[in-house]
Amino acid sequence: MPEGIKNEKHTILFNKTNSQINLAPTIMKNILILSTLLLFFAGCAGGGDAEQGIPEDLAGKKEYLKEKKAALSALKAEIAEVEAAIEKLDPKKETKRLVTTQAIEKKDFNRFVELQGTVQSDDLVSATSEVPGRITQMSIKEGDNIRKGQLIAKIDMEALDKQKAELNKALELARDVYTRQARLWEQKIGSEIQYLQAKNNVERMEASLETLSFQQTKSNVYAPISGIAERVITKAGEMASPGMPIVQILNTAKVKVVADVPESYLAAVKRGDNVKIQFPAIDKEINKRVSLVGKTIDPSNRTFKVEVNLNNGSGTYKPNLLALMSINDLTVKNAVTIPLAIVQQNTSGETFIYIAEDNKAKQVIIETGESSEGEIIVTKGLDGSESVIVDGARFVNDGEAIEVKNGTR
Repeated sequence: MPEGIKNEKHTILFNKTNSQINLAPTIMKNILILSTLLLFFAGCAGGGDAEQGIPEDLAGKKEYLKEKKAALSALKAEIAEVEAAIEKLDPKKETKRLVTTQAIEKKDFNRFVELQGTVQSDDLVSATSEVPGRITQMSIKEGDNIRKGQLIAKIDMEALDKQKAELNKALELARDVYTRQARLWEQKIGSEIQYLQAKNNVERMEASLETLSFQQTKSNVYAPISGIAERVITKAGEMASPGMPIVQILNTAKVKVVADVPESYLAAVKRGDNVKIQFPAIDKEINKRVSLVGKTIDPSNRTFKVEVNLNNGSGTYKPNLLALMSINDLTVKNAVTIPLAIVQQNTSGETFIYIAEDNKAKQVIIETGESSEGEIIVTKGLDGSESVIVDGARFVNDGEAIEVKNGTR
């Protein structure tokens, strides 16, 4: 005898002898209603306005259209209800889980270590005065672009002028004494030593005068290099001394990125290696070669210096700008790699993934190696010819039917 199972909407009859499932009378009734409505709308489509009783006035037509739209909505709801019931009761319909896949390929695997560095400049030069004096004129200010040989400041040389005037007076007397002494010596009057002393006084004063004249040419201070006035140390009106910086000039045309690298990476970094450098503040990324690897280890933090030279003609890279340097510390040739996100572990601690095979999900136990930037090396379990399930890998089961979308099988 067939057994009846009842719920709120449908009655389903199960035949135990042949496992045949019949649609309940309620569903058949719904299908009959749908058929009637379809015939109704088909009839509406075939006749004119007069035959179907469509109102002539605008308000009537709007109301009539509103009723038809309501009937259509009800019809769509009935269709959806019947389709859902059929899908639920039909044992022949097989549901497949939608997934995407990715073909595995063997390629070179590179692992990178990211280190923090800064932009530095070697050309930080001070413009100084060679003579003492008060600064009477300052021609530049902080931040100005300066070219080599440009006038920086002028020094008051009043003290030298007075010394020179005083020395000229003394020289006049020394020359007169020397002239008189020379005439006496020609007449064999006086001693030779007096003559030589008079001559020496003239020559010494002339040399001193020449020195003062040369010092007077140093009243102007010029820029020793081209660059930017990083800092003005001595201002107009203040005293300048020989060797004391007046302005610090920074040459930013050539800068370098300097990073402290842990000594554990000493064997991984060599001069000429390619590195990737990111500048977060200016949203820029470049690839350059290592210019210098430090020869000593800093005992305080066990690191060594790595430098990368940069051309900075446009002034993009400011000194002390933060830089992130990525160094390749591991390379594995012809490695089987997969996305790290699809790797899972079972309760036994085994690592596995799912691959697509014959339109089904297949679980594969794997062994993995190093990982970097969202990829991981598979050392055992895959040969590189498979297609791994990517999207949907967390929801499929071993042997479950799948349908691949936007992927390869």
